[in-house]
Amino acid sequence: MIRLDLIGIGTGSPDHLTVQAMRAMNEADLILLPRKGSAKSGLLDVRRAICDAVLTQPVRVVEFDLPTRDAGRDYVDAVQSWHDAIAAAWAAQIALHLPEGGRLALLVWGDPSLYDSTLRIARRLIRKGMEIDIRVVPGISSLHALTAAHAIPLNRLTQAVTITTGRLLRAHGWPAGAGSVVVMLDEGGAFQTLDGSDIEIWWGAYLGMPAQSLIAGRLAAVSAQIMETRARLRQEHGWIMDIYLMQERRDRSAAST
Repeated sequence: MIRLDLIGIGTGSPDHLTVQAMRAMNEADLILLPRKGSAKSGLLDVRRAICDAVLTQPVRVVEFDLPTRDAGRDYVDAVQSWHDAIAAAWAAQIALHLPEGGRLALLVWGDPSLYDSTLRIARRLIRKGMEIDIRVVPGISSLHALTAAHAIPLNRLTQAVTITTGRLLRAHGWPAGAGSVVVMLDEGGAFQTLDGSDIEIWWGAYLGMPAQSLIAGRLAAVSAQIMETRARLRQEHGWIMDIYLMQERRDRSAAST
């Protein structure tokens, strides 16, 4: 039997780990850290730093190469095949390092339940016949790290909140009925497809980390600044994880009610 702890690590700051997460890491027999190639080596460095900061017990930490997604195929088919390959990579590491079973921990950006596929990948192992007990240790999500950094509420009074992705925002525009829109997994600038004159945006990258960067204002006024800042930070650090919240301006919302 393998006990698999999926541990939310927020946006990469050790301060975002809960006491429960720290305990789970120290009680693990094995922590797997994925390597995503030299272009994203900074992501591995963040996970290493978390282990260095949190581990007080002699826990075995193993790095492995993560398969890459085929960007040239249909998106859904490519993701499904990619998840199959990741599950196979996990299974190989488990067979190599925990042949008699034990506790395995994986460090998950944000929260394992919010626009993350780690749980879906883990269930592939069960379907393959492996005995796995999946536990989730929630962390501070990037969504709440963003609203905390800007000191703003997520929703406006009586209005709905929609959480979506950059890909869906590009394809479908502003979600119908949404007062607040949170956009995750944006490869860059999906908000540029909107008429930003009546939209406010709160953007953040590297939330809770020394490199944290925040921009807020009317979308039409700060859109170019966000794109320039994002490109510069990605060049400096080799990777970037950002998220943003948008709301229609209060005067426009009031006029439409």
